[in-house]
Amino acid sequence: MSSRKDNFKLSNNKLMKFALQLASNQKYRTGINPSVGCIITKNNRILSYASTESNGKPHAEVSAIKKQKIKNLKNSKMFVTLEPCSHYGKTPPCTNTIIKAKINTVNFSHIDEDQRTKNKSKKILIKKKIKVKSGLLNKEISKFYSDYDFIKKKNRPYVTSKLAVSLNNKILIDKTHITNKYSRDIAHILRYRNQALLTSYKTVNNDNPYLNCRLNGLEKFSPSIIIIDKNLKINLNANLLKRNSAKIIVFHNSNNQRKIMKLKKKNTKLIKEKIINGSFNLHLILKRLYKLGYHRILLESGPKLINNFLNNDLINEFYLFKSDKKIISKKNINVNKLLAKFNINFKTNRIKSFIGSDKLIHYY
Repeated sequence: MSSRKDNFKLSNNKLMKFALQLASNQKYRTGINPSVGCIITKNNRILSYASTESNGKPHAEVSAIKKQKIKNLKNSKMFVTLEPCSHYGKTPPCTNTIIKAKINTVNFSHIDEDQRTKNKSKKILIKKKIKVKSGLLNKEISKFYSDYDFIKKKNRPYVTSKLAVSLNNKILIDKTHITNKYSRDIAHILRYRNQALLTSYKTVNNDNPYLNCRLNGLEKFSPSIIIIDKNLKINLNANLLKRNSAKIIVFHNSNNQRKIMKLKKKNTKLIKEKIINGSFNLHLILKRLYKLGYHRILLESGPKLINNFLNNDLINEFYLFKSDKKIISKKNINVNKLLAKFNINFKTNRIKSFIGSDKLIHYY
């Protein structure tokens, strides 16, 4: 008589959901590589599971195969969220490791938009008589990889932006807070999720921020700082220039050698960029940042730079934190026109929620 345990069947859907959860746990920690979840089963038992390691290597498939020194994987099945890589990069192809392990079946969900791998792995594995299935749970997993797909298709960073406003849509021009602690914590989570934070010299000089992640346990994930400063007007005593651990890049078009030397002494990388019609080409700056390995960028600045990015169709997501407090002072800037543009550009893609007394509107 079979035991209850023997009668339990691991469904393919449940296994892929587990793999997706593994990938979700590591998202934003894998550098320029996508976060992937992988599970290996045999005879209705989970033998091993893994996700992409921090900074993107080793890959999930390799970790799962080598985990616990499992030797006999012949006739086993693999469930993986993304098409296994088939190209040589910083690591050998995952397809090589899968073939060597003698895995019988590979079930992946989403096709990798990286042109070095896209639609190639299936052919490679089938040639080695490995059964390959794709598309399982694809609707849910495609959503998970939507930002990664954008980055690979466009060869430019995925840009998220944020702004905090009063109930009557004004922004503060001093260093006080208008939103509550919970909204500010979410802002720090956004910093953790992105490899770089892009801002302007005006924001640095006016607010004198640190621009790091100050949530317990996530401090080491503070983003690099990218500053747009055409004429090198940044204050040399700015708080963020005092952060020894901060990697700072300044885009400029200045010949002020004295200022350049002082900034270099503060461990700042300067990139001289062309001026076209009085301003930088934001598309070109993002392309340069992509080549430098920055694939996810948080735009955290005043409304003018946000507006320039929006006019160039360079914002993928926008988080609007709205306080329940009004600002009466006429000195504070009204951003009604900017917010109206977001309402038009992201007409059907908005989620509204409350964070204590604040309102959060997520445009995507």
